[in-house]
Amino acid sequence: MTVMNILAIESSCDETAAAVIRDGHTALSNIIASQVEIHARYGGVVPEVAARSHIEVIIAVIEKSLSDAKLTWDDIDAIAVTKGPGLIGSLLIGVMTAKTLALVKRKPLIGVNHIWAHAFASFLDAEKPEFPILALTVSGGHSALSLYHEDLSREVVGETLDDAAGEAFDKVAKLLGLSYPGGPAVSKAALEGNPDAYKFPIANLGKASFDFSFSGLKTAVLRQVQQITGVNPGALDGVKSYQLDPQVVADLAASFQKAAITALIKQTHKAYLQYQPKALVVGGGVAANTYLREKLLDIIPEAIFVPPVLCTDNAAMIGALAYQKYQKGQITDPFELTADSSLELI
Repeated sequence: MTVMNILAIESSCDETAAAVIRDGHTALSNIIASQVEIHARYGGVVPEVAARSHIEVIIAVIEKSLSDAKLTWDDIDAIAVTKGPGLIGSLLIGVMTAKTLALVKRKPLIGVNHIWAHAFASFLDAEKPEFPILALTVSGGHSALSLYHEDLSREVVGETLDDAAGEAFDKVAKLLGLSYPGGPAVSKAALEGNPDAYKFPIANLGKASFDFSFSGLKTAVLRQVQQITGVNPGALDGVKSYQLDPQVVADLAASFQKAAITALIKQTHKAYLQYQPKALVVGGGVAANTYLREKLLDIIPEAIFVPPVLCTDNAAMIGALAYQKYQKGQITDPFELTADSSLELI
C-alpha cells in the first residue's frame, strides 16, 4: 500500500514547529521550539522578537523533524505550512521557507489555516472523528464553535465577541501576579483555591446565541482585586504596587476559572444539542485545562479532547489537515501562497 508523508511547518506565533505526518494520522515526528521563556520577561509575545527567533531555528527544526522521522527529502510527498491567522512577521518566516522548499525540492505545497487545524489534531489518533464535527477551539487568540463538514467546509456557529478565553486567562494571571503564560499558571493556582469564594459573572447572550464574551468576567476580577487591595490595577501601567495573599490568589484563580469554563461549556452544550454532530472535538491551548476536560466530559462523555501536547500550536495538526486537503485536490500554487494575519477562509 502506498503511504503519504507530509512535512508540515507551523510558525504563526511563538512556536517554531515542524512535523512529518504519515497518511494523515501518524506523527513520525513532532518538533516544537518554544519561545515561552523569551517572551515571559515581557509578560506576553513581542511580535518582532518572535519573528527573529523563528529565523534562527526554523531550518534546524525542519531538519530535526526529518531526522526523527528517519526520512530524507526523497521520502516526502508534500509540504504543508500555516498561512494564517497569526503574527504577520512570524507567518512570513514559515510561508517563505515552505514556498522555497516546495520549489527547490519540487514538492506539492498545501497552505493551512491553523485555527481550523486545531480540530484536525483529533485525527492523529486511532479513532478518527466522523463528519460533521462540532469543534470548540479555545486558545490565546481565538474562541470559536465551528461545524466542519465532509468537504472540509467550515460553518462558524459561535465565536468570542471580545477577549478570547486564553487571552482572559493571561490578563487575569497578570492581575494576580502569576507567571506567563497565564493558562497553566491560573490552573495551578486554582488547585489550592475555593471556586465558590467569589461569584463572577457569566455572560448571558441569549438563548439563540452560541457566542462567548469574557470582557465582563475579566473586568469583574479586576474590580475584585481593586476592592481587596485598594489599588486600581488598570491604572498601574504594568507597575506592580500591591501584594495579594497567596490564598486570596488561589481563590480568585479558582473562581475565575470556574466562571470562564462554565461559560465555554454552557455554549458548547447548547450548540451540541442544536446541531447534533457526529463528533465533538475540543482543541487549542485552553483545551489542556483539566477543569474544562473534567466538567465537559461530565456533560458530554463522548467529547474528544485533543491530547495536551497537541493543544498548543504545533505542526502535527497542520499536517493532519493538509492530508485531508491533499486528498481533495486542494493544492496551493507556491507563487500564489501568501501569509495572512487575519485569515478567515481556508
